[in-house]
Amino acid sequence: MTRTVSANITLSLDGFAAGPDNDMSWLLETALHERCAAGFAGYYRGVDTVLLGRTNYEGFHGWWPAVADDPAADPRSRDVSRWFDAVEKVVFSRTLTDATWSNARVARDPEATVEELREAPGRTISVFSSISVIRTLLAADLLDELRITRIPTVLGAGVPFWDGALPRSTWTTEEIQTIPTGAVVSLLHRA
Repeated sequence: MTRTVSANITLSLDGFAAGPDNDMSWLLETALHERCAAGFAGYYRGVDTVLLGRTNYEGFHGWWPAVADDPAADPRSRDVSRWFDAVEKVVFSRTLTDATWSNARVARDPEATVEELREAPGRTISVFSSISVIRTLLAADLLDELRITRIPTVLGAGVPFWDGALPRSTWTTEEIQTIPTGAVVSLLHRA
């Protein structure tokens, strides 16, 4: 039985994954909302391998390790921090030679690495917001599931998610959840 490869991404209404200068402030209200945070906690607990691009790896590594011991952090964030420290992390990069976060390693070829991981024992393999990795896996037909949180904000500029040509694919909607902030979380599976 092959493992499921899932991608988790938050997008603005106009399809941006980050605002100008990588601004992420527009998604904080939704990300911190109890219903969204609880849904994400249920999601990440089923994941035992995380795929990251270099930029997200550096950002997450710069933030999450310190949260585990921060008395000002909420208990759920401390749990995410501890989980993130323990989970297997595969960082796709052409420039990094070493990943210093615990249980992290650098890989060069997303397609070959994901095909190998799919056949290894384990639970869900997930890409956390790394656009380049998600696009690569979509193009290679290696994503089984998409979890998209759409925030009702028009950014007008920033880092577009749907940038470039991807091969045609068909998805089925498994679940839709509306967050009181107006965001919509969609769980899609490849048809």
